[in-house]
Amino acid sequence: MTRVLAVSSVFPPHRHRQSEITEALARFLPPGSDAALLRRVHASVGVETRHLALPLERYGPSNDFGATNALFAGTALDLGSRALALALGEAALAAREVDLIMSTTVTGLATPSLEARLAVRAGLRPEVRRVPLFGLGCAAGAAGTGRLHDYLTGRPDHAALLVSTELCSLTLQPADASAANLVAGALFGDGAGALVMVGRGHRLHDTGTGPLVVDSRSRLYPGTEHLLGWDIGHWGFRMVLGRELPELVRLHVAEEVESFLAGHDLKPSDVDAWICHPGGPKILDVLARALALPESAFAPSRRSLAAVGNLSSASVLHILGGVQAAGPPPPGSVGLMLAFGPGFASELVLLRW
Repeated sequence: MTRVLAVSSVFPPHRHRQSEITEALARFLPPGSDAALLRRVHASVGVETRHLALPLERYGPSNDFGATNALFAGTALDLGSRALALALGEAALAAREVDLIMSTTVTGLATPSLEARLAVRAGLRPEVRRVPLFGLGCAAGAAGTGRLHDYLTGRPDHAALLVSTELCSLTLQPADASAANLVAGALFGDGAGALVMVGRGHRLHDTGTGPLVVDSRSRLYPGTEHLLGWDIGHWGFRMVLGRELPELVRLHVAEEVESFLAGHDLKPSDVDAWICHPGGPKILDVLARALALPESAFAPSRRSLAAVGNLSSASVLHILGGVQAAGPPPPGSVGLMLAFGPGFASELVLLRW
């Protein structure tokens, strides 16, 4: 089994209460829009504070894609570099010892991709293997963890690094009063995370308190492509968010979780630590009921959502870091990393401490 040696999360310096962001966005609504609806949505999602890539006063109704994307590239590189350095330091791993670096994002575009820019800045070897992931959305943190596990299973003496950088606020369309955009404006925050993993033959495999990665599973749900993603145009990224998503989670994702766990002679009640992407409070409520879990099961996800909002692919790294910081679960404990994204798709990663 591969091992997670370290996980880190970093944030831009502009931190605001949810109420401040709510009132700022209310000023940008077009004439005739229901500001009361915006305020109700913002108050209902369980978010208390969020970090933003820019000072709050720099956000406005104009949205030049080129200028916004240039801000993304520079800010994402800075945040990703900080997250990478923190994770490598915690793992006691030198940058030149990294054999593969993977980057995940769904909130901006960069070519050369972020992991290439990070590799140069951080001093990784010129021959380091690079894997950029774009388009997996909120599922990419779990998917990236699973793909690192796949790589390290075949190269057990290697070390691999995942860097997830999401600047969700730069995609917001402030003058768009659609339900999808109102929800996005209420939920998403900005931040980056990094995760260091090693194979079972690596010299550091038996050090630290991070979990072992046992297995992973990816699942696409055909016919659901229209329910989640981006509408991309000269305006930038516009959120596509179907009302059917909670019901889809109830009908299919819960069954997928049960099937995956059963393959390892486990049930949902056997899972000690749920590292579940906080898509929103309704998603967490539906999943808890479908899996017959107590409200406390997703407490780490709700704490993350309240403190920093939905960080897209970086959320599961923030949640795992919170679980570790609270005191790693006892040896033998079972964890499940779970996230969903465009496709519609789910990603599962089985962990054991």
